[in-house]
Amino acid sequence: MSDEIRPFRIDIPQADLDDLQARLARTRWPDELPGVGRSYGVPLAQVKDLVEYWRSGYDWRKHEARMNDYPQFTTEIDGQTIHFFHIRSPEPDAMPLILTHGWPGSVVEYLDVLDPLSDPRSHGGDPADAFHLVVPSLSGYGFSGPTTEPGWTRYLIARAWAELMTRLGYDRFGAVGNDTGSMVNPEIARHCPDRLIGSHVTQLFSFPSGDPADFEGLSEADLAKLGVLQNFWENMGAFNTLQSQQPQTLAYAITDSPAGLLGWNAILFPVDADPDFVLTNVAIYWFTGTAGSSTRLYYEDAHAGEQPSEPTTVPTALANFKDDFQSIRQFAERDHSNIVSWNEYDTGSHYAAHDSTGLLVNDIREFYRGLR
Repeated sequence: MSDEIRPFRIDIPQADLDDLQARLARTRWPDELPGVGRSYGVPLAQVKDLVEYWRSGYDWRKHEARMNDYPQFTTEIDGQTIHFFHIRSPEPDAMPLILTHGWPGSVVEYLDVLDPLSDPRSHGGDPADAFHLVVPSLSGYGFSGPTTEPGWTRYLIARAWAELMTRLGYDRFGAVGNDTGSMVNPEIARHCPDRLIGSHVTQLFSFPSGDPADFEGLSEADLAKLGVLQNFWENMGAFNTLQSQQPQTLAYAITDSPAGLLGWNAILFPVDADPDFVLTNVAIYWFTGTAGSSTRLYYEDAHAGEQPSEPTTVPTALANFKDDFQSIRQFAERDHSNIVSWNEYDTGSHYAAHDSTGLLVNDIREFYRGLR
């Protein structure tokens, strides 16, 4: 294994952009039953609108240039290429912070928070709240992919992130996570609790254990949250089931068809999401050929066997946004013994770093302010 850290720059060949355009123009559309809304899946009109914009209005080069405004690197950990942004704050006493995205997102999730977190002085904040930022692409995702061997679970990712921070010279650091990142953070906390200053997440994925006593004392608000979760898994959980069981079968369709990839990944993007945000995330999967590779993480986690399950002890913060997974504190406190901040917001989505940037930035700052 080489521990060399190599500079990286995104430069998608024009031939790949031309091929994408040709494929989008030849999209073979499925039929759709009238009047069914979203009950059968992502609606045809939504995907047609996005494909048309991808073909005739979306500018990949603009978003590529924006990403290239930030220093990027790759290194090899456990035989896997890992791509990451590394933004050093101008403040010498800044805290190191690693930010982890999820599926079907990418490092694009965090582009809007990079400047205010790393340089608060220039963005109306207190320079004492500054962070040195490390934003890796998950193994098998985007410019970190594809994976080349099995076993890349959240547990291995957590150990790889600890190694990445060591290579960058950060002995102690904080962590921010969304979606998969909210599952990786607790594993970093279990792997190296002496190094992790704190864990800030937008979801705490703690569920009932099956014991009827779990439901004793739940408030009406918590029972309502349980209803939301049950509805989600009954009506939107197909991605989790298929990717946990048959990622290779799915890979043929979403690797060969950009419209197919867009339709599948649109499962977890809000209907009213910024189309440029959606398409930049999806385009990264397309251009890197990691549509299939990214889904393998679900299979790996589902088949990981027995893993550490003791409660985390690292200071933990939750920033829960309105149109997202709803965490229940009674269950979360069973899995995390040191929850020191719990904020629920009446706005925002699964992609709060993009659509509720100020709220998330302030939540992160306030949490780590007490841990510096």
